[in-house]
Amino acid sequence: MASAAEGDMEAELTRGLQWGFQDLSLNKLATSLGASEQALRLIISIFLGYPLALFYRRYLFYKDSYLIHLFHTFTGLSIAYYNFGTQLYHSLLCIVLQFLILRLMGRTITAVLTTFSVQMGYLLAGYYNTATSTYDIKWTMPHCVLTLKLIGLAIDYYDGGKDQKSLTSEQQIYAIRGVPSLLEVAGFSYFYGAFLVGPQFSMNHYMKLVRGELTDVPGKIPNSTIPALRRLALGLVYLVGYTLLSPHITEDYLLSDDYENGSFWFRCMYMLLWGKFVLYKYVTCWLVTEGVCILTGLGFNDFDEYGAAKWDACANMKVWLFETNPRFTGTIASFNINTNAWVSRYFFKRLKFLGNKVLSQGLSLLFLALWHGLHSGYLVCFQMEFLIVIVERQAASLIRDSPVLSRLASITVLQPVYYLVQQTIHWLFMGYSMTAFCLFTWDKWMKVYKSIYFLGHVFFLSLLFILPYVRKVMVPRKEKLKKME
Repeated sequence: MASAAEGDMEAELTRGLQWGFQDLSLNKLATSLGASEQALRLIISIFLGYPLALFYRRYLFYKDSYLIHLFHTFTGLSIAYYNFGTQLYHSLLCIVLQFLILRLMGRTITAVLTTFSVQMGYLLAGYYNTATSTYDIKWTMPHCVLTLKLIGLAIDYYDGGKDQKSLTSEQQIYAIRGVPSLLEVAGFSYFYGAFLVGPQFSMNHYMKLVRGELTDVPGKIPNSTIPALRRLALGLVYLVGYTLLSPHITEDYLLSDDYENGSFWFRCMYMLLWGKFVLYKYVTCWLVTEGVCILTGLGFNDFDEYGAAKWDACANMKVWLFETNPRFTGTIASFNINTNAWVSRYFFKRLKFLGNKVLSQGLSLLFLALWHGLHSGYLVCFQMEFLIVIVERQAASLIRDSPVLSRLASITVLQPVYYLVQQTIHWLFMGYSMTAFCLFTWDKWMKVYKSIYFLGHVFFLSLLFILPYVRKVMVPRKEKLKKME
């Protein structure tokens, strides 16, 4: 009877432990935090970069390059498996294919075009086969980061075969003169501090890290701990803010009857607040990963004019500019910096042969829209960005060239009023653009746009056609002639 009682106690204890482990499971923890299990895995993986970076600093800095490449490859693959299971084969396959393209086709335009077709084709096929009507964290998320890395790698390798004098100063920095091995390409691709959500960096910059050149103290481990912790702390501030507010400011509310039945001004103000808030999840991820890159040394960016080390080589956010600048171009310049720099370097500037800057900008934004996904919302969002930037530049030029408007704009006492109006317009229509970006499908974003009478399109399309006529009236002829000269 005693043994039977002990057996019952063991069974009860086992059931209790099982229940306890279930309570501690990622799924339950994620639910208690109001997030999905995949989102929690992503956050854990991003923060895991810090202990990995500390291990690298302690045991691998200035060690043999093959050990560093192996470490980056193994840790990146482990993170991929933790988040996406066996679907990590997608990234592995594309990395091997890219290595074969470089080796078999060499430094040719054929290799560049093949790379672009294969890598973008694979990514778009992934989007097509995994598409849903909501945002899901799946293997295509890090794969879009990898796609840009591999395309940039092919272009830099191609530039490395050209005469240096034929390259621009920027191209000379990134051109790859050597022949990357498979292990180097894998280490570059799977670097744990950037595999999941970026930032973008070049193969040459990565190889400087491997050679131990990215340090403010030659021959020693970089003094980057404090700069890294500052970015981590700032990321944590945004993470806490997003976690606390996310249950109360949701994109689902935009589709609710309560939102639709609210007053027009309420709908506009909610869109403004939501448009600002929804970006904080991206800000959080990029600040945390930037801290990882700084800790390893990858964020080292030479010294400033005062001799202080700069750690912004992998900065994807200029937080102060993002929070304070009242213009759309300011947000673009402060948000997802390295991806925008990549598009400028490898796409926009390569379209110079078209001889039309506006056309090049339009095609670059079309590329960005497709790179994000196949949903119509992405196209609408970047179409709005294109339209808004054109109108904003027209308005800025008009104010600058018109004596009357420039005098009004320079009145000191009115500066706070101007700033408040600009910020209101700025974030209202940023939210308007992000509505399509986050709701994806046309039936969803169309419903929200109808509820505010397509305000963004009406406002900016009207200005696009009206401003040239206002310019004729407000800008003196001598100013126009000076402009033409």
